[in-house]
Amino acid sequence: MGRKRLIFKKEYAADIISGKKTSTVRLTSSLKAGDEVELYAGGIWLGTAKIKEVEVKKVRELTDEDALRDGFSNRDELVKTLKMIYGNRGLSESTEVKLIRFRLRRDSEEGQ
Repeated sequence: MGRKRLIFKKEYAADIISGKKTSTVRLTSSLKAGDEVELYAGGIWLGTAKIKEVEVKKVRELTDEDALRDGFSNRDELVKTLKMIYGNRGLSESTEVKLIRFRLRRDSEEGQ
């Protein structure tokens, strides 16, 4: 079986590569700390990453710090985007989400 993947919209590619975006919020995921994943944005391979942490929170528990790590200016912007992606019906303040923190590997780190 191939390596697991994290797939993003293409507009997130630059923030992932620059290191501004180091996490993602997902409704479901089987990823766990220590997993190696392939990162794709808009169908383009960005590289491999190591999952640092997977934390479960309710939407109402998301913070501005969570939003900043995900490349957003604040919590409100993050929640608004999550509602656009998942729809208001599938996402409420009591919905559990997974915060997946990752670190993009640089070429010199491959295999470590």
